[in-house]
Amino acid sequence: MAIEFNTDFEPRYREVVELSPLVRRVVAENPNPFTFTGTGVYIVGRGQVAVIDPGPDLDTHLDAVEAALGPDERVSHLLITHTHTDHTAGVPSMQSRTDSPTHGFGPHGPIPQADALDRISFDEYFTEQEKETFEKAWADTPDELKREGPDPDFVPDVVVGDGDVISGPGWTIDVVHTPGHTSNHVCYGLREESLLFTGDHVMGWATSVISPPDGDLFDYLASLEKLLARDDLRYWPTHGPAIDNPQAYVRSFIEHRRGRERQIVDRLAEAPSTIKDLVPDMYRDVDKRLWRAAANSVFSHLLALQRADRVTAANPEGAEGDGRQGTISSRWSLVG
Repeated sequence: MAIEFNTDFEPRYREVVELSPLVRRVVAENPNPFTFTGTGVYIVGRGQVAVIDPGPDLDTHLDAVEAALGPDERVSHLLITHTHTDHTAGVPSMQSRTDSPTHGFGPHGPIPQADALDRISFDEYFTEQEKETFEKAWADTPDELKREGPDPDFVPDVVVGDGDVISGPGWTIDVVHTPGHTSNHVCYGLREESLLFTGDHVMGWATSVISPPDGDLFDYLASLEKLLARDDLRYWPTHGPAIDNPQAYVRSFIEHRRGRERQIVDRLAEAPSTIKDLVPDMYRDVDKRLWRAAANSVFSHLLALQRADRVTAANPEGAEGDGRQGTISSRWSLVG
């Protein structure tokens, strides 16, 4: 089942967009290959409101979020889906403006230690023109947006767990723990409108990156299955447009992951391979700037196959690990 992505989305930076009687959105101007058109910040409720994922620490963006509120409105809750900086970098500034507590599942999970022997580069696949274009785009990117990845500094003021309920005048939100993209990822369900704010767990414009050791493919698939038991009418991801008919869309995500696994197994049946061998073929139609992230997702599939005793790993000489736990630079083989 192919995923029918929707990239038809107009961000309307620094404007508030009314999405429903209880939901407004302001999109941050931080577009890049990982955030699509930028981080969408949702304002839920009227009067006393919740803000979902404040986004990057950009004054113009945070000013726009504040301007979206009426003169008699105040932010009572800051709800965090997960700890990537395009979602959480603006938390300290937002708190200084609103004096509202943060709610989240917990701090970020384990971050890989730097290992010079355990890295992948796809530089040789970029043309000189591509390198020049991408380097210029990077140089033109504001410093506050150049680091978009794990946020190890975030600790929620209020820890929430699966099944918890957060409420304000006229709105009720259910917490749905959906690990996989990160171990602390949660979605937030708005009961009054049967909506689910899905963060990066399910997006309309692209699939989510699963980056071990914090990201886990088994957890991600279980979290997708978990959403199938819900009766949400619409998803609002942090990046990009709404997702209608969400149950069918989630099923296409599950089948997509199964298809990726089949691709990997078929390639390994031909010959042992490294992730660097696999990615250019598997993701040849994807922006090359995303290949390093794609390598992490392939790694998550291989770790799942290794846990199922279907593949083995031979690690580079001098790299950490002994083959019982593969690394991103291992050479992988089918068992048997």
